[in-house]
Amino acid sequence: MSDPPADFTGQPRDDLGPVFREPWEAQAFAMTLALHQQGLFSWSEWAEALAAQIAHAQAAGDADLGDTYYRHWLAALETLVAAKGASSSDELSRYRRAWAHAADRTPHGQPLDLQPRDFTVT
Repeated sequence: MSDPPADFTGQPRDDLGPVFREPWEAQAFAMTLALHQQGLFSWSEWAEALAAQIAHAQAAGDADLGDTYYRHWLAALETLVAAKGASSSDELSRYRRAWAHAADRTPHGQPLDLQPRDFTVT
């Protein structure tokens, strides 16, 4: 299994390395590396999934200004995780809705606390 490239070409970065505008972006990045290291997918599979997601978004009108990069990253990760059978698209959608509900009910600046009631909202 190939290792991820040291420079992560295309990823938002500054002189010190990767730049994350929000904590979830760093978490998505870390999850991707962890799942790769555990052997769920090769780095070439990951690169193909991310490139496909970005191309799809650009075809749909994404201006590609860098502000949506990690949304594409997360969508590619979800697609690859479902394709590999580590989760299902339905389960990922269920959690996405629950996290959105938790965010809606949480005051700004407070940490999100996912609770069972977040899964009952449709």
